[in-house]
Amino acid sequence: MTAEEKKVIFASSLGTVFEWYDFYLYGSLAAIIGKQFFTGLDPTAQFIASLMAFAAGFIVRPFGALVFGRLGDMIGRKYTFLVTILIMGLSTFIVGVLPTYDTIGPAAAVILVGLRLLQGLALGGEYGGAATYVAEHAPHGKRGAYTSWIQTTATLGLFLSLIVILGTRTALGETTFAAWGWRIPFLVSILLLAISVWIRLSMNESPAFQKMKSEGKTSKAPLSESFGQWKNLKVVLLALFGLVAGQGVVWYTGQFYSLFFLQSVLKVDPAAANIMVAVALLIGTPFFVVFGTLSDKIGRKPIIMAGLLLACLTYFPLFKALTSAANPDLARAQATAQITLETDPAQCSFQGSPVARDVDFTTPCDIAKRALAQAAANYETVNGAAGTGIVKVGDKVITAPTATLTAGGHKFDEDSAKKIAAFKKDLADAMKAAGYPPKADPAKVNTPLVIAILAVLVLYVTMVYGPIAAMLVELFPTRIRYTSMSLPYHIGNGWFGGLLPSISFAMVAQNGNIYHGLWYPIGIAAITLVIGLLFVRETKDVDIYARD
Repeated sequence: MTAEEKKVIFASSLGTVFEWYDFYLYGSLAAIIGKQFFTGLDPTAQFIASLMAFAAGFIVRPFGALVFGRLGDMIGRKYTFLVTILIMGLSTFIVGVLPTYDTIGPAAAVILVGLRLLQGLALGGEYGGAATYVAEHAPHGKRGAYTSWIQTTATLGLFLSLIVILGTRTALGETTFAAWGWRIPFLVSILLLAISVWIRLSMNESPAFQKMKSEGKTSKAPLSESFGQWKNLKVVLLALFGLVAGQGVVWYTGQFYSLFFLQSVLKVDPAAANIMVAVALLIGTPFFVVFGTLSDKIGRKPIIMAGLLLACLTYFPLFKALTSAANPDLARAQATAQITLETDPAQCSFQGSPVARDVDFTTPCDIAKRALAQAAANYETVNGAAGTGIVKVGDKVITAPTATLTAGGHKFDEDSAKKIAAFKKDLADAMKAAGYPPKADPAKVNTPLVIAILAVLVLYVTMVYGPIAAMLVELFPTRIRYTSMSLPYHIGNGWFGGLLPSISFAMVAQNGNIYHGLWYPIGIAAITLVIGLLFVRETKDVDIYARD
């Protein structure tokens, strides 16, 4: 590797690390942000709403891919880089100074979502440019190894965000951090922005793009070429459904859902959960380069498909093992004192709504489900008589009440409020008596085993993600490469992957089984595995300069 090639990889990777750092801060602080900006909702709805706001950034990523992909194919890779990182960095910094719900009311949530949308647009143009830029500098036969360094940036960005959060939390204490200290990691991003802009200004344009531009072969309409011609659109669809949709859900399960699961379901101390995830990331990150390099020898497709298959086969046992290792008291209680809800399913509302409030649930079924969800309880629903909501915790039976609202419909009437409070207290007492812990006991957490399980989940991420950049670059011609590869990547990762925490937690809230949300990533990964095996071709020996 020449000095110039090292500079290209370093500059592209470091700038992208900073950009991912900005993006991940929100995900790591979702629970605190929910309390700061969605104060008008109950705790369960706060968390779901914060996840939905997090997901908003992912939803717009494909639109960012279209906007910035078009620019990258028409005017060049370098200047598109500068625009994306400026938008990303400034949006993140503003979150750090944004007034909360208590100061400006609902406008705080609206502005926050707007900033998340800007972050998503910027990130939609970032990855495709970085992967294309590095791949077009890489010598033939080494694109997997070179682009795999870009693949490490997402994990390193998450790792950096966790380190900054942990350092701030430790220095200020949990109470101060929750009150205002959470702003510091966002404010620090302005320094990272300055470094990133300085680095990217020193970069030269991609040689492949320069050659194409000098020959007058740049695309005048990359969007219509990419998606208006079937020969190219077909490859875009295969890239989406045969590669990146499954890669996206495996990635977000291993790096995000596992963290949320530890904190919100298994009730592990947030600082401890962040440390364990950070250590697992540190262990797993070198394997991005390992599998990227290996893909230059044996092919991209076998490694990606193997990662998808392993995820489908092992997610359920791995997450159940995670429960036993992180909160053994909870695992024991689930085995010895199962919780059931006997009710009429016809009287049960959807529990996963991000805007729902406690007062939106008045039937015994809804009141029981709401209380069980807020307790992160694992339960099974069985059919019962109409108008019933009977919760059984081991041999204890608690009956949920029917609630009525005041004339304005904004709160429960006094009698209903007392009955609901009594029901929740009885439920909490019954769960405590049955051995259900209110939170994980730090002394009983098997930290080495938890880290090992998390590292396995990260290893799957490295298998599906390490070779993906090289494969996407090799699927498309130079003149429309930035646009063509960016859209399927960001739909797969932004929609299928980015919506995973929200969809999975909504599935858990509705179904009651804490593992039910895993069916979403398993289902998407299985579909991608089948399509990828049958229809996606191997690309490692493609000459990316010969294709126009």
